[in-house]
Amino acid sequence: MPNRFYTFVGGNAGRWRVDDIKSVVGHGVEPVSHVEIINENLAEAPSQATWLLRGVTSNQRYTSRSELDSLKAVQPIIGRKEATCAAFIPITKSLAWWELAQDERREIIESRSTHIATGLRYLPAIARRLHHSRDLGEPFDFLTWFEFAPSDTSSFDELVEALRETEEWRYVEREVEIRLILDQK
Repeated sequence: MPNRFYTFVGGNAGRWRVDDIKSVVGHGVEPVSHVEIINENLAEAPSQATWLLRGVTSNQRYTSRSELDSLKAVQPIIGRKEATCAAFIPITKSLAWWELAQDERREIIESRSTHIATGLRYLPAIARRLHHSRDLGEPFDFLTWFEFAPSDTSSFDELVEALRETEEWRYVEREVEIRLILDQK
């Protein structure tokens, strides 16, 4: 079984060079020059690390069978050669969000905010992977990772703008956007 744990290491070394860090909602993270993704749950920070954020991949919690099949049909893999741009977006949602029942959250996510349908419009240009962190005691609930070719940057900008305008995003109380470029040295 593949390891589902991931650690995002922000510091002065890593494969991904930071192009920009901005706090979208709430407070940000310490500035760093690079981010490395390690497919394990690091117990200790490497010497070059300023921060670690951990998450685990999981099942698709809010998707119907038809949505899941549609996503699988067009979802590209992470690590494509042409995908030299990335966005790492840690997100925390409010207590009001977590007090909703799962079916109520599903209603907001897809029926009213069309989160999945919106994302599907940008596949396969933008690869994405969601990491759950809330139950790990991490400072963010979700760690979202997106990869795309430089020519698809405007499509990614459209995607995040569309998602941030939805009812679902009214529940976001902390969001940081870290734009990255693959360091091909």
